[in-house]
This record gives sequence, structure tokens and C-alpha cells, in this order.
Amino acid sequence: MKHSELQSPLKSIKMRQRKNGSSIKHPNLSDAEAKSQKKSPYSLKDVFLTCLGFRMLNALLIQTYFNPDEHWQALEVAHRIAFGYGHLTWEWEEGIRSYLHPMMFALFYKLLALLRLDIPCVMIKAPRLLQSIFSAVGDLYLYKLSFVLFGDGVAKWALFSQLANWFMFFCFNRTFSNSLETTLTLVGLYYWPSVRSSLNKAPSGSRKWGLALAALACAIRPTSAVTWVYVGLLELYLTHDRLRFIFVELIPIGSVVLGITCLLDRLMYDSWVLVPLNFLKFNFLSSGGDYYGTHKWHWYFTQGFTVMVFTFLPFCVAGIIKSKYWKLSGLILWVLGLYSILGHKEFRFVLPVLPISLIFVGYSLAALDERDSRNGAKKRSSCICNKWPSRKQLAIFFLLASNIPMALYMSLIHQRGTEDAMNYLSKEAAKGKVKSIVFLMPCHATPYYSTLHNNLPMRFLDCIPNKGMPTESDRFMMDPVSFAVDFAKNWSHPSHIVLFDSEERHLKDFLISHSFREVRRFFHAHFKVDRDLQASVVVYAD
Repeated sequence: MKHSELQSPLKSIKMRQRKNGSSIKHPNLSDAEAKSQKKSPYSLKDVFLTCLGFRMLNALLIQTYFNPDEHWQALEVAHRIAFGYGHLTWEWEEGIRSYLHPMMFALFYKLLALLRLDIPCVMIKAPRLLQSIFSAVGDLYLYKLSFVLFGDGVAKWALFSQLANWFMFFCFNRTFSNSLETTLTLVGLYYWPSVRSSLNKAPSGSRKWGLALAALACAIRPTSAVTWVYVGLLELYLTHDRLRFIFVELIPIGSVVLGITCLLDRLMYDSWVLVPLNFLKFNFLSSGGDYYGTHKWHWYFTQGFTVMVFTFLPFCVAGIIKSKYWKLSGLILWVLGLYSILGHKEFRFVLPVLPISLIFVGYSLAALDERDSRNGAKKRSSCICNKWPSRKQLAIFFLLASNIPMALYMSLIHQRGTEDAMNYLSKEAAKGKVKSIVFLMPCHATPYYSTLHNNLPMRFLDCIPNKGMPTESDRFMMDPVSFAVDFAKNWSHPSHIVLFDSEERHLKDFLISHSFREVRRFFHAHFKVDRDLQASVVVYAD
């Protein structure tokens, strides 16, 4: 048979394979991944689109207030850049925050304004929808990382765990720098050769991408260095070209990213500011973060991270033991251990290692799946029918039944009053019904100009750290009536006052004497968090 005659059927076979997507190797996949992908019914495109649809729905369902930084350290700063008004907290005066993260949302706001879509409902929902794209990329790379480490069986269950975990649902789509840091961590780990079971399985040139992503994560959030020091030391120990790694890759790539970040901050601060150094001084050398509260050293192990992993915890522990993949389990322990040294602790600080723990959950669930498959084959061969659910089915039911209610309650109900109040005021301001607002409540308890999107006079009670001196917010909480009386002596009479019902009880007479009446009341919470129960948020108007 002639060569030309052979070519024709070969071409048709290749065309059919390309249509089915079965023989096309992704440029970033190693040979092991490509082989595994052939066995998988899922393409990376399908995985990403599924995750994107899920995260967008997730973003629309988040209607609660979690932590002030979501608004005050990202969207509020971005709104000021894009529209010329917005409040900068004291951190920006001290130069301990980089403009790199808010700049993304500022460009997004500019685009909305250009398209004339900067209306209340869009300004409220759009930032989390943008974040959902980054979250979906994180989900995809969790799948890809699990894929290259353990194969398709583990990858699909790791992705299931990521999408089903209540804290990922509740927090990942919020506009925290921690959320973007988590995505960059997942993408970066995929490209680091040292994380894989064998260094030669990494795609060519992947370490440079890993270094660039690690540097970007550290530029956005300097504490991300905790993660990348571990990975870098692991790489230094395992690689055979240490000098090349340090002098040809690490130093040049790190310097470029740091240089670009410094130039951006120089432009925005109007002076040279080395944010990582200022951040280190405040949070590590002076324990400035302790002003916002401290926890016992073991809090992440006994409460914080345990609550985040939630009912996935036994499966995570089982997966770590069964897989014996100490590189990643060591990273989890390293991060939790170093963060435990700091006095001030928060759930979101260790968000980047939560997906890594869920990879081990995927390993555990895949092991159950394999065991059930073997048992099912034995029962079919012996013609025995069993109506009882398998261990895997029971595990899935348990995880979904415990996580879905938690995710929905925390995202839709708990602490939603402050968001609802600002959403209401935003719409009222757009109609010209709001002239000025005073917030008689703990500082940063609500979103601000980024949600109102109207350049009206607003005033909240400040809480700039000042050792030994109570802040406005502290003094108000200690004696609401006395503070309000003194405060009213110097105010320009506002059109609206916003406060919690816990303080409203004390200020009823004060509000009536100044001609204010209740116009709206919004449910906030069923139980107290840091202070007395703040069951509702009340809006008064004159």
C-alpha cells in the first residue's frame, strides 16, 4: 500500500479524535497527566465551565457580612481610585497595604462606568461575580493538581470536596486578598516541580511560572511568604540545579515582580513605600495586629481550621495517612504552625491551605469508591443484591447534609443586616432621598462608599489603633448615650442614622429628641459573635 493511501485513513482518525478531544494533549500536562486525562470523561474546559457556573451562582447567593476587609481594604480603595471618593483606613496612611489587589477592582469599576452599568444593583453584585472567575480558576487548578498527584479518581472527589465545603462556599467568592492569594497558591503549586511526586513530571519551564505566581501572591499579601518559603526550601533540597534556581530564576523573577509592585505603590502613594517591610514591622515585629484581638496559640488546630474543614476533617486525616504524601500534609502543618505564633488569628488567614486539605479528602473518598467498586463486583458475581447504601454513598450524604445547610445559613442569613441596610440606602440615595448618613455603631460594621456609590457626606466612628487610648468606637460602646449627646453637639444634622438594635435600646430618647423616626429595620443575626446580640440593623431618618 502506498504512503498516500495510508495517509487518508490516518487523517480521518485524527480528525475524529480531535473532535472528541481525546488525543489532544494540553501543553501544560505532563505525560502522566495526559495518560490520566485519556481515561477521564471530563475535559479541562468542561471542568472550568462547571466550576465557573457554580461559583457565579455562589457569588449571587452571598448576601451576608463576614469581615470588614472585604469592603474596606479592597472595594472601598478601588472605588476611590476609580471614582475619586471613598474612605482610606489608617493602614493606607501607614503604607502597610499594596494597591495591587484593589487596582484590579478599580479597573473593573472603570469598565462598568464606561458601559454605564455603575448602578446600585450592579455595583453590589459585580465585584463578587468578578471574584467568582478567579475562584473558578482556583477550582480548576485544584482539579489539575490532584490530577497530576493522584490521578482522575482523586481529582474528581477533591473537586467535589472543594465545591461542597461550607467555608469555601462562604468565603472564596468574597473580595478578600486572601481569596486571590488562595487561587494563586493553587495555580502556583501546580507548577512547582518539588510538589510533584517526581521532579521530571513537571512541564518544561514550569518552575519559572511557579516562582512568578509565588512572587505575585506575596506582593498581594506578604504573609503568603509563609507558604512559599516552605515550597522554596523543598525545591532547594530536591533540585539538582540549585545555583540556577537561586541566581537565574528566584532572584530575577522575584526582583521583577517586587519592582513592578513598588512602582505601582510609588504611583499611588506618591512616595516610595516598601509595603512588605512595613507590613512585617507592624504585624510581626510590633504585634500591631494584636490590637484587633488575640487567641490562644492552639486556636487554629482546636477551633479555627477545624471549623473550616468541618465534617470533612475525618476524611482529611484518613487521606493524609493513606496517601503518605508528606510534602503537602507538611505544608498544611507548617502554615498552621507559623500562623499559630501570631497573637491575632482569623479564619481567612489560613484559607490557602484549606483546598490542600480537601485534596486529601478526595483521596479518602476515592479509596472508598474503589473499595465499593470491588465489593460491588463480588456481589454481582455471587448474584447477591444489597439494598443498603454503600460507604461512599453514606459519606457523600453525610458531607452534603452537614455542609449545605451551614453554607446557605452563613451566606444568606447570618449577619446580613448591615449589607441589606447599605443596599437600601444606596437605592434611596440614587432617588435623591438621602442627604447624609451617620453610623452609630462599631467601626467598619457596614460597607461604605463602594456600596452607596454616591458622593454624600457620611460619618462612622473611627477606631485607629492608639495604645492606651480608647477610640471613638470604644467610647460609644462603653456609654452610647453620653457619647451620642457629645457627638451631636458638633455634627451637621444628618438625614439618616444607622445603628444596631442593641444600641437603639439606649438611644431611643436621644433619637426622638432630635426628630428621628424609624424607617426600616433589617434582620441581622440570631446569635452574638463578638459583642452583645445584634439582632437587627435599624435605619432612622429625620
